[in-house]
Amino acid sequence: MPKVLAQGKTVECVSKSNLRTILLQNGIDLYNDGAKVINCRGIGSCGTCAVKVEGKVSAANWRDRARRSFPPHSPTTDLRKKLPNLVLGDVKVTKFDGFWGQGSRIVWTPKG
Repeated sequence: MPKVLAQGKTVECVSKSNLRTILLQNGIDLYNDGAKVINCRGIGSCGTCAVKVEGKVSAANWRDRARRSFPPHSPTTDLRKKLPNLVLGDVKVTKFDGFWGQGSRIVWTPKG
């Protein structure tokens, strides 16, 4: 079973599990500041759940690519939205600051 490491927690999940769902079910903070109240609830339109994902996840879908093509995101960064990511193997997740999760300061890492 794949393992997801995020915010100091290690969570095992079934292959092809939705990363956003796995993180929420395990009490991992997905959103910064006001984005905790104002976000798209997983439909993939807002981009406030952007994180750095290292490991085996599904390829970015058209929604992820489209949202990252608009500021404050950029298609050239290694940030991904959590929504379209299906866990295919072990994954490490890092969250950055900023309303959209696009900042330069790390909020949490896989280890905490």
